[in-house]
Amino acid sequence: MDWKFSADRPVYQQIVSIIRAGILTGELPPGEKIPSVRDLAAEAQVNPNTMQRALTELEREGLLVSGGTSGRTVTRQEQILAQMRQDALQELARQCAEKFRVFGLSPGEAARLLQNLEEEKEDV
Repeated sequence: MDWKFSADRPVYQQIVSIIRAGILTGELPPGEKIPSVRDLAAEAQVNPNTMQRALTELEREGLLVSGGTSGRTVTRQEQILAQMRQDALQELARQCAEKFRVFGLSPGEAARLLQNLEEEKEDV
């Protein structure tokens, strides 16, 4: 995982986002055991308490499952994973719509531009 942090928001929130992205992209597949808090903290070069806070948040969201002494794994519940993907896509759509609005385009006009890109790709 790419542990790059910025000063614009708390580090634990950035860790949550990084791990969420790892789950979303399949870098951390369903059922995979994740490294220990200490190992992840060392890899990310953060305080173990910060990593613990992030992992606890991911557990609260249902993305990670605690196995007690056997550690944490990525959830296998497809409903939770599907909802996470849908939420990420919704946020991406909002961000894109905001950027298109800067150029004076409505979401419908933006959709037509994206559709044209798809059609160009099919023609190649």
